[in-house]
Amino acid sequence: MASRADDLIDRRRLRRKLTFWRVAAIGLVAIGVAVLASWFYGGELGEAGDHIAKVRIEGTIIEDDELVERLEKIRKAPHVKGVILAIDSPGGTTAGGEMIFDEIRKLASEKPVAAQVGTLAASAGYMIASAADHIVARKSSIVGSIGVLVQFPDVTGLMDKLGIKLEEVKSSPLKAEPSPFNPTTEEERTMVRKLILDSYDWFVGIVAERRSMTRPQVLALADGSIFTGRQALTNKLVDAVGGEDEAVAWLATKGVDAKLNVVEWKSTERSGFLFSKAMTRTLSRVLGLPDASGDLLRELGADRLFLDGLVSVWHP
Repeated sequence: MASRADDLIDRRRLRRKLTFWRVAAIGLVAIGVAVLASWFYGGELGEAGDHIAKVRIEGTIIEDDELVERLEKIRKAPHVKGVILAIDSPGGTTAGGEMIFDEIRKLASEKPVAAQVGTLAASAGYMIASAADHIVARKSSIVGSIGVLVQFPDVTGLMDKLGIKLEEVKSSPLKAEPSPFNPTTEEERTMVRKLILDSYDWFVGIVAERRSMTRPQVLALADGSIFTGRQALTNKLVDAVGGEDEAVAWLATKGVDAKLNVVEWKSTERSGFLFSKAMTRTLSRVLGLPDASGDLLRELGADRLFLDGLVSVWHP
């Protein structure tokens, strides 16, 4: 009898275990289906029906083919009646800012575009914001830092301590200079300064054009200074203080129905299934975790360590 009772208990335990794993398996399948559906179709769901497209431009600015393609799709989408760029960026590479700036100008030639600054739109981040036809910033947003820089380390002292010497043969003195392995000469500094001033001249020019300001007015602000949203409004770097509601209100003055839904057009980047931006965002929502806006390196700001070339960034 005792053996039979033990058998019954074992069977009940086994049933409970099977029930648990069946429920767990169903749950995992449901999550997988939801994630896959969002991954494959999430970027397209916002295209049905008239709406206002919202695009987030966050983190360090680099040359971003996926973002440019997304902006192009928005420009060609007949159901998109207006666009809001939600910008939160300290800047990045000058070439990356130029690339995105040009695409936004193409978009703005066909649809009204407003930029809504969150915490920060500095350097190349402000360059991108200036491509919009109307800029809205929070009263406490950080705006500005108009300028360009090149930074490079000098490890010659460390090399001396380690007893390391660099041997090189090159075609001319300025080839591959400035270098972290040699003290910078005045000739090298002059060469780099010419690069910086040429890009700076271009940056000042587009701000003057886009903000309807004279060059002297922009130069007075383009010393690398940053401003709050309220100060930026006084200095004509933004058009209004506020958030998304104010951006929608401006779009309404351009013939866009203010009652239209604001639909975010998200990244459809699929470079890696497990670590794609769309995947991490969707999985985070399913699991009730904070929204992951990019890969781990980008979230930690480590991507800034690998910026190269001319940089327009508040804090490299």
